[in-house]
Amino acid sequence: MKNIVTLSIITSSFLVAGAYKVPEQSLNSIALGAAYVAHTDGADSAYFNPANMVFDENNKQMMEAGLTLAHLPENKFSGYQALSATEYYQANGESEIENLTLPYLHYVSNPIGKMRWGASLTVPGGLTKRWESDYQKLFAQEFTLKIIEFNPVLAYKVSDNFAVGGGVRVIYSEGKVYSDGNQVDIPIKREMEGDTVEYGYNLATTYKPTEDINLAITYRSNINLKEEGDANLYIGGVGKQYSADVTVPLPAALNLAISKTWVDKFTLEFNYERTYWSKYKSLDFNYGSPIQERLVEPFDDPKIKNWKDTNTFRLGATINMGNITYMMAYAKDETPIPKEYVSYELPDSDGEIVSVGVRVKNSDELSWGLAYLHDEKDSITLKTGENKNGIIGTFSGGGADLLTVGMSYKF
Repeated sequence: MKNIVTLSIITSSFLVAGAYKVPEQSLNSIALGAAYVAHTDGADSAYFNPANMVFDENNKQMMEAGLTLAHLPENKFSGYQALSATEYYQANGESEIENLTLPYLHYVSNPIGKMRWGASLTVPGGLTKRWESDYQKLFAQEFTLKIIEFNPVLAYKVSDNFAVGGGVRVIYSEGKVYSDGNQVDIPIKREMEGDTVEYGYNLATTYKPTEDINLAITYRSNINLKEEGDANLYIGGVGKQYSADVTVPLPAALNLAISKTWVDKFTLEFNYERTYWSKYKSLDFNYGSPIQERLVEPFDDPKIKNWKDTNTFRLGATINMGNITYMMAYAKDETPIPKEYVSYELPDSDGEIVSVGVRVKNSDELSWGLAYLHDEKDSITLKTGENKNGIIGTFSGGGADLLTVGMSYKF
């Protein structure tokens, strides 16, 4: 199934509040673990809180560019795969280690009266999850995702202490999913690739009750992705292509944040994020013509998801020492996936995030820095009968390590 792949992968990796979501899209946001909504500083305000663009006292244009290297350790599984009520098979295995490159670019114009505009080009999600062990390949031999988001925004200063902003989200994505049961004597196989362009919006507001306190709210809209493409499905080595479509929501996300600054040097920000994943009830594929009877259950029957809304709590600290700025953060992350619907394509769990970073100011115009983030995942143990996908055992490992280098320039 061609474009259907993108849907499945985006919803399982791009917007997951736990596993492979990448909300950090700049040097500061990596260093602060995305506790970077109320107190944003520079060109990356265009992405994280466009309302703050008009509070920047700098009258110049601003730009930031950088590169994030993402290392995804292997997920390890120890246990059994049940194919029926009486068929249980040893299914120990581990996914491949993945290394991804995620660039970003942010721009903010100089002031135009009480307004300012900006734009961001980011890679907010990226994943390759590959299994070479037999029973994992039956369900998820490879899931690959590439996403590029272009986000033009506009901000308006309503008063000296209140501003609003918002913009349009333009998302291009392409993906791939393969599965192969031949190694376990189940001669079915699928090969799916595709791409799509979808649209949404984001809104933001900032209120400054005092000079040293910022209160901010940002919202990213739900986007229903309708994928249309082709599916190559095989039985016993004989394949056939079908037209197909499926619709899955990319859920809305709400951020509430507060920051407090002391003596223009030390800033503490707390951020609460709510991701509305409960809209994801099932994954249901539709075909232009009936598929082979043996393929209906694995490839056509709706796959129940019943994901839940998630909460993420972030706390970030910034220490401004003049020409050098130090940053650090801690976050607690939830997974949206109930244990009964955990799968090999996304063995996700709750996690904790720690991050650090430094920014060096070379001049009034130029600064650069480094940041590092570590995402540690809890292990998951699934007991007999607890998982609808027949998985019995323990997932461990996973998580992510992100290293970012970035440079900012004012002109």
